[in-house]
Amino acid sequence: MAESSTAQGLSVRTESLSISSPDKVYVDEDVGVDSASALGAETSPFKTLLYAYIRYPPQSKGPSYLTRKSETGTVSADGDPAARLEWKPPTKSATKKVHNLYEQHKKKAIREKELLAQREKDDLKRREQLEEAKKLVIVQDERLPKAVKIKIREKDPKIVKLRSAKEPGDGGTRVKVSGWVHRLRSQKDVIFVTLRDGTGLLQCLLTGDLVRTYDAMTLTLETTVTIYGEMWEVPPKQHAPDDRELHADYFEIVGKAPGDKEAITNIIAPDADQQTMLNNRHLVIRGETASSVLKVRAAVLRAFRQAYHEGHLLEVTPPCMVQTQVEGGSTLFGFDYYGEKAYLTQSSQLYLETCLPSLGDVFCVQESFRAERSLTRRHLSEYTHVEAELAFITFDDLLSHLENIICRVIDIVLADPLIAKFVKELNPDFKPPSRPFLRMKYADAIAWLNEHEIVNEEGTPHIFGDDIAEAAERKMTDIINRPIFLTHFPVEIKAFYMKKDPQDLRVTESVDCLMPGVGEIVGGSMRMEGLEELMGGYAREGIGAEPYYWFTDQRK
Repeated sequence: MAESSTAQGLSVRTESLSISSPDKVYVDEDVGVDSASALGAETSPFKTLLYAYIRYPPQSKGPSYLTRKSETGTVSADGDPAARLEWKPPTKSATKKVHNLYEQHKKKAIREKELLAQREKDDLKRREQLEEAKKLVIVQDERLPKAVKIKIREKDPKIVKLRSAKEPGDGGTRVKVSGWVHRLRSQKDVIFVTLRDGTGLLQCLLTGDLVRTYDAMTLTLETTVTIYGEMWEVPPKQHAPDDRELHADYFEIVGKAPGDKEAITNIIAPDADQQTMLNNRHLVIRGETASSVLKVRAAVLRAFRQAYHEGHLLEVTPPCMVQTQVEGGSTLFGFDYYGEKAYLTQSSQLYLETCLPSLGDVFCVQESFRAERSLTRRHLSEYTHVEAELAFITFDDLLSHLENIICRVIDIVLADPLIAKFVKELNPDFKPPSRPFLRMKYADAIAWLNEHEIVNEEGTPHIFGDDIAEAAERKMTDIINRPIFLTHFPVEIKAFYMKKDPQDLRVTESVDCLMPGVGEIVGGSMRMEGLEELMGGYAREGIGAEPYYWFTDQRK
């Protein structure tokens, strides 16, 4: 079996390895080596008989082949292991087998030699064609209408008129559009270029002399180009983005992207590992999925701002460099601020509260930072944080506000046909949440988890005071299959500033909004109102009140 398992890895360069044959060629299947360094001598044997055939092909006058298994071979009848060291001719069955493998090897070598010769011939022809293509210089036809500069998103028929593919009598608008080569497909007399400019995709057709130019023949993905031409409807039964295409009459290379080994498809191949994708994020976002995610994200942020504006909340911009903690000292990014200790903010909510007396209800869209070194989807070192503060509301008012904002934002996002299309492509099963959201107290959630035998991270039943883990929380939400306002968490597992429930001082008026298939998406709470209670909160968490003087002043 050694011959057949080795055959695929053997060099096909038979001629370069063949030298004058010795009278005897030695093969030791246990300690031999199949490489150019081995000589096939008794002191330097090959490992397989096939390799011996390749190095020293069988001829009418020899050589003779001798084999053994010096470590695993059969011992003598009386058990003497020295019998393993005896060199013997291969058996008839082994000789027949290796002969067949050798013939296959020769045929394969011939095929590969022919393929190599064909590649060299094709390469020569390609070089000659490219040299000839360099002589072809294209220029704009001054007789054509002046091109209208557009972005690909432009679809206004008053600006971009399409020539009909069925009745091509009336001409389409001649346009000038710049972008990156997103997809590329070459045929004999036409090159199809899908152009991307960040606002959309446009199919462009290069024909005639355009396809015979050096720039067209060496066009690569992600090359930056400017293309001029007439806008057409896509012919019947054909498909293209927005059912239109540009028939080019001239193009210019703005910046040529590398090809071959440095091509973008080799750097971020579809099967690339996660770390490679993260290290090349600047290239990954050029893909349709990543760019769609970013466009939906932008639409969600716009929707939040619109929803808050409709609710008469004012946007403010709190600082990102602070001297206080909000969510816990162990998750702070610290740095030296001109000789004083400072941190990147974990949350802007305390600063927002200071704005209420002068600005009324407020919100912010700011970066927050958490020093939690984890690769889970719930832990990010930096993220965009949407936060709001409202004055003179009850806990029920807070829950109603959250439900209204969540649903209003989703409605606004899906009202945009393009963004709704992206959402459908990214998450085909997405449906807006049904209302009203289920309201469940923390204590009831603990009971529910135990009734359904969903254990905590230690593998034991949940008890009051547990910080319910994400896995258990998500499983509960997915089984119930409704948006849940999980409320009234224990004081000990929540932030120092959260107000206690007057009806049960063990818990806070706090809430997490849980979505099926996602988990927690929103957190909120009521604030302590009295100075004495706030000072007690500082003391309970072991936090010095001095850096929070500006927040403490809100209780005076």
